[in-house]
Amino acid sequence: MGRILSIDYGIKKCGLAVTDPLQIIVNPLKTIKTSSLLSFLNQYWTEEKVDKIVFGMPTHFDGNPTYLVEEIHRFADEIKTLKPELPIDFQNENFSSQQAREIILKSGLTKKQRQDKSRLDKISAVIILQRYLKHI
Repeated sequence: MGRILSIDYGIKKCGLAVTDPLQIIVNPLKTIKTSSLLSFLNQYWTEEKVDKIVFGMPTHFDGNPTYLVEEIHRFADEIKTLKPELPIDFQNENFSSQQAREIILKSGLTKKQRQDKSRLDKISAVIILQRYLKHI
């Protein structure tokens, strides 16, 4: 069994999280510049077996997709071109950033550590993947 990787996709940077090989535990992986994401994934796939990628899918309060959805689908298509055998799925990410902020605030980190925005992206990716695992 391989890992499931989640991506909290953003215009400038992306938060990444992965499961353990048994797909039980979710851990933050890293935050990376969006422009470097594809090369990072290509490297990661050589080191770890990934069974699936899950993208957080942002929607407005009324359920309509945000401006990022088209870009997420374009990037997912790039991945499908490179790794056609790798399944890609999408998970609603509503309120994941807000939930991540609350977790970080309650975590006991120093103010300087809490202000590290890369932490927010990684924790959001964890939340997206935890939600996904609850529904499969």
